[in-house]
Amino acid sequence: MNTILFDYNREAFFPLSFTRPIADLRIGITTIKEKWECYFDTVSVKTEDYLASKFPMNISSENLWINACVFPNQELVDEIKVLQKGEILAKGDIPIAFFGEQFDFESLPKKEVRTAFTLLTHIWEIFSLNGEEIKNDFDRITKGRKSQELDELSIKVGDYPLFIEQGAKVECAFINCKEGPVYIGKNAEIMECCIIRGPFAMGEGAVLKMGAKIYSNTTLGPFCKVGGEVNNVVFMGYCNKGHDGFLGNSVIGEWCNLGADSNNSNLKNNYAEVKLWNYETERFKKTGLQFCGLIMGDHSKCGINTMFNTGTVVGVSANIFGAGFPRNFIPSFSWGGASGFSTYNTDKAFEVAEIVMQRRNKYFDDIEKSILSYVFELTKAYRKD
Repeated sequence: MNTILFDYNREAFFPLSFTRPIADLRIGITTIKEKWECYFDTVSVKTEDYLASKFPMNISSENLWINACVFPNQELVDEIKVLQKGEILAKGDIPIAFFGEQFDFESLPKKEVRTAFTLLTHIWEIFSLNGEEIKNDFDRITKGRKSQELDELSIKVGDYPLFIEQGAKVECAFINCKEGPVYIGKNAEIMECCIIRGPFAMGEGAVLKMGAKIYSNTTLGPFCKVGGEVNNVVFMGYCNKGHDGFLGNSVIGEWCNLGADSNNSNLKNNYAEVKLWNYETERFKKTGLQFCGLIMGDHSKCGINTMFNTGTVVGVSANIFGAGFPRNFIPSFSWGGASGFSTYNTDKAFEVAEIVMQRRNKYFDDIEKSILSYVFELTKAYRKD
C-alpha cells in the first residue's frame, strides 16, 4: 500500500520544521517516517513545495494518507488498514488517516478512531515523550535479533535490555538499565568512563566523548558527537556538543555545534512554569513544564561559554557568541549575542555550512541552498537590523 505522511500543524514545530517535514523529526530512536516504515513498505511525505526536492512524494492511483504527527502501533495500523476508499479516520476534528487518490479530507465521511495512540502536538513533546518512544522503538528494532557482546571492562546493571549493533565500540562504560533500555547504533562509539542511564539511544556513527554523563530519555541521532552532562535531550543528527557543559530538556537540530562549556538553564530560579516562543501566535506560550531548556534549529552554532536561559528558542543558521545571556528567542540567520544581533547573511552562512557538511562527507548542494534561502526570506520579519 502506497503510504504518504502529510504535514499537520507545521508551525507548532518551527524552527525544526523550517528545514524538514514533520515526518523527518526524530523522537525515540528513529524518525517518525522510520517508525511507519516498520509497518508499510512504501512511505513518502507530503510537505511544503520548497522542501519537496529533498523530501519527494510518491503518489499512485490509490494512496493511504497518514497524519505525520501520529506515532504508529500495531492496533492503530490494523484499524487504518481496513479503511475503505474515500473514508477518513479522525480524532475529533483532527485527521488521522484516509484512503484515496488525492489529498482531500475536508469533505470525506469521518469515523472516530478507537485505538489509543500518541499524537505529537507541541515541539517540547519531542523531549518530554522521548523516553517512552525509545522503549517503543527499541522493541520494534531489536525484536528477534541478537546484540553484540558488551566488552569485559564495561558494567551493565538493571533488568531492561542493552542492544549493541554490529561495529559499535563500548569501552569501560557504566550503563544503568534499571529504568529503561539502552540502544547503541551501528558503528557508534562510547569512549571510556562514560556513565549512561536508560532509556538512552544513539544512532549510527554517533560518539560519546570520554567521561560523558548521560541521564535518562536522551537520544543522539546519527553521527552526533556529544560530551559533558546531558539530561533528556534529543539531538536530531550530525551535530556536535563535544565538550563539557550542561544541556537539559532540549532539542537540537542537525548540523549544530555547541562550543566548549556552553550551558543551558532548564529550570527557572523561581520554579515557575516555562514559556516558550510560539511561531503561530508570535509570542511566548505557556508549556505546562517546569523543566524546559533549549530548542535549536538546523545549522545554528554557539561559541565557547555560551549561556542559554530557560526556554530559549534559536532559529535556523544562527551564530551566537559573547558573554551574558542572549535573549530567549533568537531568529533564524541572526549573528551576535547578549549585546545584540545583526543579520547573518546567506553567503557567509552557506560558506560555513559547506565546510561543516564536507567534514562529514556530505555535500551542501543546490537543494540545501534553496531550502535555507527560502527559510531566510520566510523568517525575515523576525530579524531587526
